[in-house]
Amino acid sequence: MNIYFSDFFEVTPEAIDDYGAFNISLINDLPLFIDPFLLFGNASSEYQDLHKSILKYLTFLKQKADAGITKFAQVRSWYLFPEIKQNWFGYSRIGNGGSGLGRKFGEAFSQSITWVFSDLGKEVVTQTSHLEKAALFEIGVGKDNISDFTTNLIKDYLLTYTEKFALEFIDPKKLRKVTVSKVYFDYELERWMPKTFTLPYIFSDYIILTPKNILTKDENWINANDLRGDFTSICDGIPNEQLRHEISNYFQRQLPAPEKNKNNTQKEITEAVQETIKKYPEVIEWFIKKKEENKVGAKNVSEEKVEEVAAFVKNIQEFVALLVSLTNFYDIKPKGSYDEALQRIAFLKDVIENNDGYRLFYLDGNPIKREEDLQIIYRLTWFATEYDVNREVNNGRGPVDYAVSRGGKDKTLIEFKLASNSKLKQNLAKQVEIYEKANNTKNSIKVILHFDATERKKVIDILKELKLEGDKNIILIDASRKISASNVK
Repeated sequence: MNIYFSDFFEVTPEAIDDYGAFNISLINDLPLFIDPFLLFGNASSEYQDLHKSILKYLTFLKQKADAGITKFAQVRSWYLFPEIKQNWFGYSRIGNGGSGLGRKFGEAFSQSITWVFSDLGKEVVTQTSHLEKAALFEIGVGKDNISDFTTNLIKDYLLTYTEKFALEFIDPKKLRKVTVSKVYFDYELERWMPKTFTLPYIFSDYIILTPKNILTKDENWINANDLRGDFTSICDGIPNEQLRHEISNYFQRQLPAPEKNKNNTQKEITEAVQETIKKYPEVIEWFIKKKEENKVGAKNVSEEKVEEVAAFVKNIQEFVALLVSLTNFYDIKPKGSYDEALQRIAFLKDVIENNDGYRLFYLDGNPIKREEDLQIIYRLTWFATEYDVNREVNNGRGPVDYAVSRGGKDKTLIEFKLASNSKLKQNLAKQVEIYEKANNTKNSIKVILHFDATERKKVIDILKELKLEGDKNIILIDASRKISASNVK
């Protein structure tokens, strides 16, 4: 079964690994992204040059903003980019589609770049500037924007990196010359220019490979959560005693008086931190300095996160192999979307509960905690079907996990939930009914994964209370650890 780049392009995973690239899935995005700090933190001249090129472009943008941007056409030309879906990274739960860097991002960044990067090129506290700084202010720029912007700014490098691998390892029949838009910036013409590459080509599109050592998961090294979480220690590290006292005093005054014998809530503390940072943005400089001084930590966290996703990938490969060898999962002759969905879920349940498939749902011995991971797993195993398997986005009532359909009349909705979900009862009571109405279908299935007896009891009790016990459209899957099937005699 073809799932990964190595499968489709008939190269060994070892060749990709030795090259330093990540072996991406070509079925669904994986939850990794480029962290620009890893360019700064790497000693290689190649990565240092890439980081400098990002700062050069930021300098250009700031100069234009300082002079005054009067037309949206300028924002469109310099700030707006389509999502680079060809690297198959990001936050999409279906395929590799995303939103890219649109008008909202462009306007937010262009209107704030002058003061966010007021010391660009003349830093006093930090070693240099960092693009991630934009996500530390409440200006409408998030971590996904930072990653997308970085990917676009180093697109020439990524395409060249991919082309080099492709020409050496991939059958020329699987390659194509492609002219890619917005590859490099011409500072004389002040516009982004196209460039032609010979690249791996499949599904009517080219593919981009990415070096593993610039990837991470969950958060950039410089991120707002750490800024808030480490606020006290950051302030304690400011050498100016008067400034340190003023910041501490202002922070304390932002905290509301707690109830008797109680401490301030985390929400109250977070809001006080945010107000203090608005008043004293110097805190951000000292936070970034602290991050700069721990390049090794950034590298170690990145490696750990990438290995975690690599283990996730390996688990899925083994799980698909089990489905192929033990079931007819990929050979179902469908009578309708509902029947196919039920059959495939039944096969999943059997392999998970009775044939060691439960291992898929554990990383480093711990069960997965995010339903997003469960949904990605589902998509990475649910292919080779005549039906469309899509995530519904604009149905008027919010997204379901998946809609399996063929045409407008044959549609089945599928929801995946972890038993640990604190809103499971609420979801079971209302969610499917609402989604059925919004999607004009009566067919819907709920799949609930539990990891121990306590979680199972919780689900059973909820089903009894809602009078849903025995409902054939609510399927429980036991993903608790079991004695290996190979060891059962």
